[in-house]
Amino acid sequence: MVKTAFILLAAGSSSRMGENKLALSIGGATPIERCFGAIHRSSFAVSSVCFTVSDLTRQAVTKLCKESRLSCPVYTVEGGKTRGESVYNALLSLPEDTDIVVIHDSARCLIKAETIDKSIESAINTGSGIVGTKARDTIRKTSGELLDRNELFITQTPQTFRYQEILAAYKKDAENGFIETDDCAVYEKAGFKATLVAGDIMNQKLTCREDIEFFNAACSMQKSLRVGFGEDTHRLAAGRKLILGGVCVPFGLGLVGHSDADVLVHAIIDALLGAAALSDIGNLFPDNDNSYKDISSLLLLERVKAILDGKNIAINNIDATIVAQSPKLAPFIEEMRKNIALTLNTPVSCISVKATTPEQTGPEGHHECITARAVASILV
Repeated sequence: MVKTAFILLAAGSSSRMGENKLALSIGGATPIERCFGAIHRSSFAVSSVCFTVSDLTRQAVTKLCKESRLSCPVYTVEGGKTRGESVYNALLSLPEDTDIVVIHDSARCLIKAETIDKSIESAINTGSGIVGTKARDTIRKTSGELLDRNELFITQTPQTFRYQEILAAYKKDAENGFIETDDCAVYEKAGFKATLVAGDIMNQKLTCREDIEFFNAACSMQKSLRVGFGEDTHRLAAGRKLILGGVCVPFGLGLVGHSDADVLVHAIIDALLGAAALSDIGNLFPDNDNSYKDISSLLLLERVKAILDGKNIAINNIDATIVAQSPKLAPFIEEMRKNIALTLNTPVSCISVKATTPEQTGPEGHHECITARAVASILV
């Protein structure tokens, strides 16, 4: 079996953005996390993953390594003063029996697993796989000279090589003081032939703050839309507060439940969990657990939001309806929307809450209970 190692350059740089770009949230995840996710999705079994780090990124990357779901070793090495030195440090740390090594800039956080796979396949067959795209724009030198774009190839990463060949190439580059700024250039200068692999136009490099708008938009396009439905009913009884959407509504009856029995929030929780295929509120917050006795349902919703955040799931919108004969809920709807939006860290415009009366029919119409139904859409 081919042993494939992965070097992810995460030393980080704040020189052109005034901050650590690798710690920014891009579509709900940092660039480092996004690259790590692409490694997970690759169809090739990775034998080891090495991150080059600096003071800027060491803490975040170390945490990611500890949480790795890969069965192979995942570790960090110190980056150098130059990109070449960082790559060389990482190459020296890899097991000697490594066959193929993939080198990737974590700032190219929109990389697709399919692109990684093509690069590895090329390296196995030819010795190298240099990802890039053909030039699409008319390109001129600053002097005004027009270049033939048909002869231009815009180099990206990953750049993948047979391990012993790129190691030998970097040993020579190290002796010269790491003159080259590109792995492919180091490889070719040592006498090896580079093979170009068609990349993806979305595989751009996060360089300037102006890039963030594009990266966020691109991440949204890469996500898939999923929808979930939730429904909850609680009995009405005297001696209980009526809590809906976190609002205490004045009424002679309240909802009975282990928590505060907020049917609106419970329906929303189930809709979100359903969309994410994460079971339901009963499994997550069982009614035989005293820690949830009389707890605010907004706190439960907050915990669900944390779970979604941990899986890089974004909430798109929520639409909910409360079915109750009385009291009149219209005066409290906006406060409910604001409470839910604040808890989910979502714009109020993404939260819809409606109330309807069953016209004195059914258990809701006879003040036996109140029901809420909700639909939630998420981006995964």
